[in-house]
Amino acid sequence: MKRNLIFGFGFFFIAIASCSFTNNSSFDDSDKDKLLIDLISYVLEKGHYEPKNLNDRFSSKVFDRLFENLDPLKRYFLSSDLEEFEPYRFQIDDQIKNTDLSFFNKVYDRYEERQSQAKERYQKVLSKPFDFYAEDEILVDYDKLGFVETEKELANRWRKQLKLNALNTYDSKIETYTSENELERKDLKRSKLKEIESEAREQTRKDLFEYFDFLEDFDKEDTFVEFLNAIVEEYDPHTYYMAPTDKDRFDISMSGKFEGIGARLQKKPEGTKIVEIISGGPVWRSQALEVGDEILKVRQADEELSVNIVGMPIDDAIKLIKGPKGTEVFLTVKRVDGQIDEVAIVRDVVELEESYAKSVIIEDQEEGNYGLINLPKFYIDFEDYDNRNAATDVLQEIENLKKEGVEGLILDLRNNGGGSLKTVIDMAGYFISEGPIVQVSSLGKRKEIHEDNDERVQWDGPLVVLVNELSASASEILAAAIQDYKRGIILGSTQTFGKGTVQNLIPLDNIVRSNEFGDLGALKITTQKFYRINGGSTQLRGVTSDIPLPDRYSYIDIGERDHDNPMKWDQISPTNYAVWENEIDFEQVIASSRERISKSKEMQLIDQEAKWIKEQRDNKLVSLNYDQYLEEEAQLKKETDRFEVLDEYDSKLNFSSLKDEERLFSTDSILREKRARWHKELSRDLYVEEAVQVLKDLKKHTFKRPSPIKG
Repeated sequence: MKRNLIFGFGFFFIAIASCSFTNNSSFDDSDKDKLLIDLISYVLEKGHYEPKNLNDRFSSKVFDRLFENLDPLKRYFLSSDLEEFEPYRFQIDDQIKNTDLSFFNKVYDRYEERQSQAKERYQKVLSKPFDFYAEDEILVDYDKLGFVETEKELANRWRKQLKLNALNTYDSKIETYTSENELERKDLKRSKLKEIESEAREQTRKDLFEYFDFLEDFDKEDTFVEFLNAIVEEYDPHTYYMAPTDKDRFDISMSGKFEGIGARLQKKPEGTKIVEIISGGPVWRSQALEVGDEILKVRQADEELSVNIVGMPIDDAIKLIKGPKGTEVFLTVKRVDGQIDEVAIVRDVVELEESYAKSVIIEDQEEGNYGLINLPKFYIDFEDYDNRNAATDVLQEIENLKKEGVEGLILDLRNNGGGSLKTVIDMAGYFISEGPIVQVSSLGKRKEIHEDNDERVQWDGPLVVLVNELSASASEILAAAIQDYKRGIILGSTQTFGKGTVQNLIPLDNIVRSNEFGDLGALKITTQKFYRINGGSTQLRGVTSDIPLPDRYSYIDIGERDHDNPMKWDQISPTNYAVWENEIDFEQVIASSRERISKSKEMQLIDQEAKWIKEQRDNKLVSLNYDQYLEEEAQLKKETDRFEVLDEYDSKLNFSSLKDEERLFSTDSILREKRARWHKELSRDLYVEEAVQVLKDLKKHTFKRPSPIKG
């Protein structure tokens, strides 16, 4: 693959070079903001895959998104504020064109005013005791929550939100006290309950003090970044502006080495959501968190108070969560099933090694052994492709497994968020003789067809590709190619993530001839779109599994369709390709698998858990009555206990490392421990167990066409 498919802009950079911007030597902050508006508008117009018309419709959406970005919990602005700004709803497009910042400046001034009022409001609310035994409830569907009309309504909204925060603390303190004193809740005296309520309220007050203390550092420049992203996010969810500090973090992440907890986070109204757990990192090692958990509070090891990060800008939340190697951080999290826990994580340097491909032998004494290759991402050294990359590593794993005599291969792409396109093309070629792998469409250019031109087939045996909702981008390209060639079976979630677009990072400093403003940050912009060789896009719809399996996310939106404003699915003309020369009786293999799944009590239980999780997430009305709270918690625990049997499942399959890796165990105890844990996880993995059964069926129901008679 050409390098411009990874980072480059090719012709676009040439255009920029001839149209570079020059700024004046005399400037102030507003001049810098105007320059950023000009630069970003120019890059979006010339480089985005789907340029937008800056019109009234565009303006109206930016208007709504800005207030959503600044006040997702609807706790600051009044509906009268929005009514006052309403005349600007259809003027933002014109202001962008004219670099007029009057709308932003007015919103920022009002935002500061409302934040100042909120400081007084929360202290007033917390000056009075909460009645945790009165009938009371709160709606936590913040996306559908509107802005209130009066100060009284806003005060009541704050009261309910703070009461909810205090209720969790109230219960925790009661549980601690009764446990330490060997008492039942019903035995607590009224005076003690009053004392605990006061402590819970004080803890909430301290949380809010810390929160607003952090907001003090959220200056006009930070708010302007929110305004810029309200504009660029109208193009698509993967296009966004990175301020200089964000760009620095991106550079660090691209180097693959940083100190923290080893999780990727996403801002949500109800908290900071974990969207990816980095293999080998502290969270991965502790097994304390999972994708979908929401971080509500953060506490440092040397501090008694937790900082509430609900509604906090994601950058500030990350600053609290990250930290030097060896330090401990305590996170209050809301699980995907609704439970709230505090977990301790020891920060560390996230280990790259566990992001690389690794393999295991699955032993079957009756029908031979099988191999599994786990690939967390499609990594590459952008400076030197001949250095370590995903394609060459997977090839080595295939060769090693062949030496061990495996009779079938599972390629595990679950939770693989993508990466380098070149490694995908090379890797897909290991399973077919030659042919197209993916089509790429770029703005103003004819579609490109990227092919495997190597006639060699490194693996021609039975193949299963494991995917889930978090298999994205490059993972979807590989899965789609395997599916279109009828080369193997795609097994896993109903569909994959659905990210069929390519982004490029454009440092804005590169566009300005002479820059006296300092670092201008960068724009991450969508420039291309992927298409399968059959013509369909992987955007939004992802890749549909040949054999769909139930999982915890089956009934909730996750992936590209969970983003705001995703690009649409479409299709282009297919390219010429010939399906795999070995014919597979897909219908029989799929039918056999579905029959096993329908009879599996564990698969049925996973499906029940998925439905239950959806019910919990859809229940947006939360009781603020303590007795009702306890009843709901008891029911919650009862349900979670019912599903714990899944964590104890044993497939009875045996897993072992390859001989070359086993030789390293005598000198590398950490590697030995990692592999032992991985093998134990695999032994409980129902999806791997079913993949092995599908490999067995593929052996039975695959035959090779006779070679054509020559002469």
